[in-house]
Amino acid sequence: MVQTLRNGLFDQYQRWQPRSAPTGSPSIQIVDIDDASLARLGQWPWPRTRMAELLDRLREAGAAVVVFDVLFAEPDRTSPSRIATQPGIPETLSRQLAQLDDHDHQLATALTQQPTVLGFAATAAASGDSPRKRFAVRSDDPEALSARLSGFGGSVGALPELQQAAAGNGAMTFVPDADGVVRRVPLLIRAGDDVLPSLSAEALRVFLGQQVYRVAQQPLGIERIDIGSQSIATNHRGELWVHYRPMPVDQALPAWQVLDGQFDPSLLKGSLVLIGSSAQGLQDLRFSPLGGIIPGVQVHAQALEQVLHGSVLQRPIWSSAIEALGLLLGGVLLCVVVMRTGALTGALLAAGLIAALNLGAWWAFSAQGLLLDALTPSVGLLLCYFGASLAAHRHSEHQQRWIRDAFSHYVSPNLVEHLVRHPAQLQLGGRRQTCSFVFTDLTGFTRLMESQPPERVVSLLNEYLDGIIQIAFRHEGTLDRIVGDAVAILFSAPVVQPDHSCRALACALEIRRFTAEHARHQQAAGIALGVTRIGVHSGEVVVGNFGGSTLFDYRALGDAVNVAARLEALNRHLGTALCVSQPIHQANAQQPMRPIGDVVLLGKTEPVRLYEPLESKDEPYERAYALLAERQPQARSAFEQLALARPEDGLVAFQLERLRRGEQGIRIAMEEK
Repeated sequence: MVQTLRNGLFDQYQRWQPRSAPTGSPSIQIVDIDDASLARLGQWPWPRTRMAELLDRLREAGAAVVVFDVLFAEPDRTSPSRIATQPGIPETLSRQLAQLDDHDHQLATALTQQPTVLGFAATAAASGDSPRKRFAVRSDDPEALSARLSGFGGSVGALPELQQAAAGNGAMTFVPDADGVVRRVPLLIRAGDDVLPSLSAEALRVFLGQQVYRVAQQPLGIERIDIGSQSIATNHRGELWVHYRPMPVDQALPAWQVLDGQFDPSLLKGSLVLIGSSAQGLQDLRFSPLGGIIPGVQVHAQALEQVLHGSVLQRPIWSSAIEALGLLLGGVLLCVVVMRTGALTGALLAAGLIAALNLGAWWAFSAQGLLLDALTPSVGLLLCYFGASLAAHRHSEHQQRWIRDAFSHYVSPNLVEHLVRHPAQLQLGGRRQTCSFVFTDLTGFTRLMESQPPERVVSLLNEYLDGIIQIAFRHEGTLDRIVGDAVAILFSAPVVQPDHSCRALACALEIRRFTAEHARHQQAAGIALGVTRIGVHSGEVVVGNFGGSTLFDYRALGDAVNVAARLEALNRHLGTALCVSQPIHQANAQQPMRPIGDVVLLGKTEPVRLYEPLESKDEPYERAYALLAERQPQARSAFEQLALARPEDGLVAFQLERLRRGEQGIRIAMEEK
C-alpha cells in the first residue's frame, strides 16, 4: 500500500514536470515496425534479408550503433535451406535451394559491418544457454551483487550465429511494478548463475566503446554502475529510474520509410538507433508514468537519452533513511510542541512541517532529479499530531538531543577577498567561462608512507604541499582541491584573469622547479621522494558554488577539468614530468616547448595536441619529430641516436618505443588513463 502511494506521488511529479527535450548530440532515434510498415511489407516476422537490408540502410545513413529490441530466437523460415526441406519440393529444386545463401547468414554478415546490439528474453524457467558475452562485470562483492539483482531462471537469446556477429547482447525484459507501470530499467540482471546486462546497458557499452561494467556497492545495496566515463546512479537493485518525457512524433521513423529511402539521413548520422515495434499485434506495449501506453522500445530510448544527456532521475540508497530521519525529527518536534503549548500551536506546526516536506521533496525532484517520498512522512506527522494531542495531559520527561555537524570552508585567499567584495555571489549556482587548470601528483608517495613513521610522513607532506600552495597563491591561483598528495589549481575564477593560460604555465614551471629541488634535498637526506607529475589545460567549464544550502563547495566542473587531470596522469606513459595542451601552448608562444603528438585520451575520439615545456629549444628532438610527423623511415634512426645520447630522456624513449612497435605518425591512441 505504501509503495503504491509512493509510486503514485512519483508519477505525479513526472506529469507536473516531465523531462525536457535534450539538445545536442548524440541523438536517440527509433525505427518503428509500426502497423503501417506491417501493412506495406507483410506480417511479422519479416525475412532476415529484409532486416539485413534495414541494417544496411541505417549503416549507410551513418548510424553509430543499432539496437534491436527484437528477438531472433528461431531460424528464418523463409531461408532457401528451410524451404528445401518442405514436403513436395522437387529434388532438383531442393538441391538448388540448398546451395543458396541462408537468410540468417546474410543478416549475420550485415551485423558484422555495423556496431549492433541484439536482444534476448529473460525467462522464469531455467535455460541451458547463455547469451554470448563481450563484456566483464567488476564488483568488490560478486556474491552480494548477484543476490541483489532482479533474478530470472534463464534466458532465450538470438541464434548463435547472430550473437557471434553482434557487438553486444542485452536483456529486453522489464520489471514493472504491481500496477504494470515501467518506472525503472534494470542495467544488470541475474539469469540463472549469470550476471547479464539489459538492452539499454549493452547499447550504452557498445556506443561508448567499453568492455567493462563496474559496480559500486554499499552495505544497503548497489549505488551506481559505471560504463566508461558514464557513472549511472541506480537503486539498490541496479535499476535506473526513468525520467520520461513526451516522445515527439519525429523521433520514430516508420521502418517502411527507411527501407524505401524516404527519410532524411542526417537524422540518423552519429545516432544511437533502436529498432522496435509499436504495432498492437506484436504486444510490446508498456504503461508509462505519464499516462497511457507506449512501445517498449521507447522505454529503452528514454533511459538511454537521459543517461547520455545527463538528465538523471534517482532514488538514492539513503533516501529511505533521510525520509525516516525527517519523520523522526519532525515527529519528535511536533510531539514536544503539542504537549508543551497545546493543540492549536501544534496544528499550525504540523501544517508547516507537512508543507515544508512536500515543497522540499518537489524541489529535490525539479532541481536535483531526486525522488524523495513526502507522502509517508506527511501521514506519519499527522499520526504524531493526533497521538500527541491525545497524550497532551500526560507529563513527558522526554529529552531532545540535537547533534549538529560542524562544518568549515577551506578556500583560497583570493576567493575570500572576492566574496567579501561581492557577497551577492555567495549562493549556489555557477556560470560558464574559460579557465586554466594545473593538476599535480607525487609519484611513489604510497611506498614512502609504508617506509616512514606516520609523523614523519605528515611532516613531509605538509612541507611539500605548503611549497606548492604558496606558488599557486603567488600566481593568484585558486586552490580547487587537495586529495592526499595531489593538488588541483584553478585560474580565472572567481576573478576573471585574461592571462590565465600564461599564469597557469608560469605556476606549473615554478612548481616543477620547486618539486625537483625539494626532491633532491629529501633524497640527500635519505628520503626517497618521487617525481611530481604536472598537467596543464585550458577550456570552458561551469564555475560556482555547488553542494547544499549549508555547505558550499566552490569548484569548476566540466570536461576541461577532466582533461587536465588526465594530462597529469599521462606523464607516466609519456616519460615526461610536465605536459600541457594546445591552448596553453598557443597562449605561451614565447615559452620553448617540444611537441609530443596528437593524443587520443581513453574514452574520447578527438585528439588533444600535447607539448612538454622546456628551459630552451630542443632542435635535435624537433628534427626527429618532424620526420615522425611526416612518417619518414629515417625517424626511427633519428630517435635511436637521440636515445643513445640521452638515455634518461623519457619522451625520446617513448617515441622510440612507438616506432619499434611499428606505429607511425604523431597520432597516439592511449589505452590507459
